[in-house]
Amino acid sequence: MIVKGVRKHMGRWKEIERISAPAIIPKYGPLTGMRVLMTGSIVAAPFASSILAEYGAEVIHVERPNMGDPYRAQAPVIERGDKRVSAGWIQEGRNKLSLTLEINFKIPESKEIFLSLIKNCDVWVENMVWTEKLGITEKMLLEINPKLVIAHISGFGRPQFGGVPSECDRPSYDPIGQAEGGYMYLNGFPEPSPPSHAATFINDYLTAMFTVNGILMAYTHAQKTGQGQAIDIAQIEAMSKCLNDTFVQYFQLGKVRERKGNKVAIFQPGNVFKTKDEKYLNIGAFGAAVYYRFIKALDLDPKVYTYEAAGCSAEAINSELGLELDRIATEWVAAREAEEALQHLLSLKVPSGIVRTSADLAASEHYQKRGNFIEYKDETIGETVKAFGFCPKMSETPAQVWRGAPILGQDTDVILKTLLGYTPGEISSFREIGVI
Repeated sequence: MIVKGVRKHMGRWKEIERISAPAIIPKYGPLTGMRVLMTGSIVAAPFASSILAEYGAEVIHVERPNMGDPYRAQAPVIERGDKRVSAGWIQEGRNKLSLTLEINFKIPESKEIFLSLIKNCDVWVENMVWTEKLGITEKMLLEINPKLVIAHISGFGRPQFGGVPSECDRPSYDPIGQAEGGYMYLNGFPEPSPPSHAATFINDYLTAMFTVNGILMAYTHAQKTGQGQAIDIAQIEAMSKCLNDTFVQYFQLGKVRERKGNKVAIFQPGNVFKTKDEKYLNIGAFGAAVYYRFIKALDLDPKVYTYEAAGCSAEAINSELGLELDRIATEWVAAREAEEALQHLLSLKVPSGIVRTSADLAASEHYQKRGNFIEYKDETIGETVKAFGFCPKMSETPAQVWRGAPILGQDTDVILKTLLGYTPGEISSFREIGVI
């Protein structure tokens, strides 16, 4: 069904003028003035846009009508009567505007709205992969908005940036990226223990941070030169980039790096030790000066347990003396409660830390005085919630939460009216045909 009065305006996106940002949200943070269109779901693309939104960018999260981002329903879920929302959505969905739109250029109304939004935005973030199949190309968008920054997020990268096309077309989630990017092979304990994936979607979060980095670089270039561009962020490469010297070891030394568990392979102490009160303490002492402070903390003879003989290399820590030192350290920690051991080590400036739980951090005076936990109203359940705050902290242009995570489509009408100039009647017509 096509409603009269809608399609006759097709093509007016060509006359759309950019409305300065922010037009809907408050002004705050270093990124005020930037507007971001985000057509992504789950974690990487939404988290990248969340970071931008926390620092002042006006972010429009495009979601499918009547469905929304699957992240909204991901367990664990907070329930209040008939209202349900994911804990993850509460944390990561805040500060964004929710617009429902069925993105498909075969639908003229969809094309009209999408291209009008592109003209109004500085950045488009997507993890849809199949954009060309929907009729969307980089060439088209950069002709419409020459300063546009296009951020592609995928598991294996976009073929126009290189790679095997069939590999680029592979589906992916966080653990797949950890596995295929080489990270999972190094995470965990040696064989026969299997490789282990890191919890909390660390691949998605790293991918998101590389995305933010790329966006800010490309945006800076566009503001200086008027030239937009596309950037390509692959989950596998985000993981590979964080593998330290793994590839240099392979190419220059012919060594395949292996899993080592919690123990650092090239110096000691560098391990997680169990305490008397059933907690865990991580001790790290890189370099001779710190090493000898550790030896003093354990009341050992530095002339016997020299850095060269017991602490400075893989050969040293696996020598008879090095293994003896590890045993002594294990026994020393096991005889003490975590806090006692920590304070003694810190008194001698030996880097150490107790392995903390979320409950520990929630009760931490340091975290509280750092302002790491903030409260705001979640739009779905209509209650004040408490969540983690911001990183990094900024002295002059701090981040803020101006609103909790939105209800699906909460801002559709105001976006279409304020940015694109549609009337209430036109918006109703779009809704009737299922475009929004």
